[in-house]
Amino acid sequence: MSEPAKKDEAPKKDMKDVFAAVENIKCSVQKSQRFVEEFLSEPMCGKCHPCMLGSYEALVRLKRISAGIGNGADIKAINRIADQMLEGSRCIKGKDTAKFLLGELKGEEFAEHLAGKCSARECPNYIMYRVVPEKCVMCGLCKDACRYNAILGEKRSSFRAGYLPFEIRQKRCVKCGDCLPACPYGAIEVVEEKTAVLV
Repeated sequence: MSEPAKKDEAPKKDMKDVFAAVENIKCSVQKSQRFVEEFLSEPMCGKCHPCMLGSYEALVRLKRISAGIGNGADIKAINRIADQMLEGSRCIKGKDTAKFLLGELKGEEFAEHLAGKCSARECPNYIMYRVVPEKCVMCGLCKDACRYNAILGEKRSSFRAGYLPFEIRQKRCVKCGDCLPACPYGAIEVVEEKTAVLV
């Protein structure tokens, strides 16, 4: 009697895969969040509480900072969790995750995020795209490039007048950045959400 066919199982991730997943991310907050998400994507052994419970709390705190609603208590909590994971985790994966978080927390980027700034421009909640009216020639290339119908405006026709510059609807914009290279006139700029300072 033949054995039942085994289902295809996805290969287990090791720490090399986790590090590879965050290699091209510049923002420390986004990088830390993705690192913990990748770490948690594998089943947990559940043998040590600092790792099993702490990593989930750290992810919640990182998401708060990434969303622009974090505060100093969140950073302190992530630091405390990472310290406890480093000391209490039995496996190398838990210890490596703790070391990664502690390394990223040493930089200034976490504090910058609390002030409403993401210097790497990778946190969507910290930036906004807008059209500079004086530079917009109403060509419509940005509107064609936008997959989310976030850009309002009408292409200019030579025989008509009264056109308004194109405008980005902020509630629809997902900050994907597709409109930036589409505009050959440099009419789209990226500014900080809270301060409206050009980045």
